[in-house]
Amino acid sequence: MKRTAEARWNGGLFKGNGMMRLGSGAYEGKYSFGSRFEEDPGTNPEELIGAAHAGCFSMALSGALGKEGHEPESIETKAVVHLEKQDAGFAITLIELTTHAVIPNITLDEFLVFAEGAKANCPVSKALAAVPIKLEATLANA
Repeated sequence: MKRTAEARWNGGLFKGNGMMRLGSGAYEGKYSFGSRFEEDPGTNPEELIGAAHAGCFSMALSGALGKEGHEPESIETKAVVHLEKQDAGFAITLIELTTHAVIPNITLDEFLVFAEGAKANCPVSKALAAVPIKLEATLANA
């Protein structure tokens, strides 16, 4: 499998602007210096990394649980991607995953083992292995 995305940037760094588009056509959004490093409208690469990570983690967790007979009713995951200025420029320094799942017939301790496994083994986590990833997981039994 190969997945694609495209970006176009027009102009200089501070006054320029761009557009990012998923190859599937499911998303297209504007980005700028202001939407990345300030609070201007638009998206940014870190927000898209967060969406990819939250989606990948949720699917990996669902798959691992299902293989062991713990079919989840729902899994909601939020990813917070920290972008910080450092001496050598900006860097992603931390990703915080917060997940809440509704799963019948599983203990919290069992669930936490599955959640940690998904954090370590989803393809996006593996791709982002250079960045510390923290996980907070909560469970509601159905």
